[in-house]
Amino acid sequence: MSSELTEQQAFLVLNALPNIGPITLNRLLEELGGDPREVFTVGPRKLESVKGVGPAISATIAGWREHFDLAREEERMAKAATTFVTARAAAYPKLLKEINDPPIGLYRKGGYEFGAPCISIVGSRRSTLYGQATAKRFGIELARLGFCIVSGLARGIDTAAHEGALSVGGKTAAVLGCGIDIIYPPENLALYRQIEAEGAILSEFPFGRRADRQSFPMRNRVVAGMCEATIVVETDVDGGAMITARFAGEQGRLIYAVPGRIDQTTSAGCHQLIRDGATLMTSVEDILSELNYLDGLRPSPIPDKPGAPVTPAGRLTADEAAVFACFRGGAELTPDALTAQTGLPADRLSATLMLLELKRLIAKRADGAFEART
Repeated sequence: MSSELTEQQAFLVLNALPNIGPITLNRLLEELGGDPREVFTVGPRKLESVKGVGPAISATIAGWREHFDLAREEERMAKAATTFVTARAAAYPKLLKEINDPPIGLYRKGGYEFGAPCISIVGSRRSTLYGQATAKRFGIELARLGFCIVSGLARGIDTAAHEGALSVGGKTAAVLGCGIDIIYPPENLALYRQIEAEGAILSEFPFGRRADRQSFPMRNRVVAGMCEATIVVETDVDGGAMITARFAGEQGRLIYAVPGRIDQTTSAGCHQLIRDGATLMTSVEDILSELNYLDGLRPSPIPDKPGAPVTPAGRLTADEAAVFACFRGGAELTPDALTAQTGLPADRLSATLMLLELKRLIAKRADGAFEART
């Protein structure tokens, strides 16, 4: 009997039913007093009196067992250490409740409960080393300041942002455009597990749901909706990050875009956002000055990791420390000389040099060599 469903089970079933959007689900809950169990007991006439609900939707609700195997879903959740956090729970991201079409619940793996403000860092899967280094740097610096970094676990910019936050012991959340049991891209399995252990994995989709053209925009609205601000690092004009930025604008959130080369398609979307009114971002100071938190609302910086080298720009990764050490004594070194001294492959060296430049620890000379800034 549907009346025997617990409140949590009723939320879970409603969330999984096909062809019922979040706006309709939230309207149903509001009209019926907020108890999801009422949706299954009131009958078709009452259901169809709610705007947006017709015979097809009322029939889907009445025959929900044909569309969703609740016992199987609960078994999968138990095996995967997954919870379903409803919009009423304290662990549900607070800002997400404010958007026009919030999910009625989110599947969650990991223990982080979003006690700090969130900032999303998004961009292209086909990113450049410059874009990856910039996303990682912003992830590091904002995580150090106590923000939770939110992104979508995709290749490129998303991966760099998550890795940056994790590298300094910060919090990060990955919002998936598929079921929480599906790891995409598969090469991010280790990253998925690290985020689960130290942050949170979120999805509004049931187990087994594959990503499609509908699910990714739905994911992007959650990414934007749960965050104070969205930073777009690299994207072409048709990229998914542009959808996230559009949602952020519609939801009244702050939008930042990182400029890039005028001859690269991965910068075209950012330049369009800047033309359309997004704030040009070159450092975290740009976002901190605009957010302008009161002292009592500013997130607490995370403690430094013990044993990491200290520089005027903060703590360095192992690669950054190895490269920066080569410049002691005022050395001026070419990339070839740095490769010989550090043993780093060319791609890792290039990314590391970019990060050290962004941290204003080294500078590139006109002849192509690098030197430490004084």
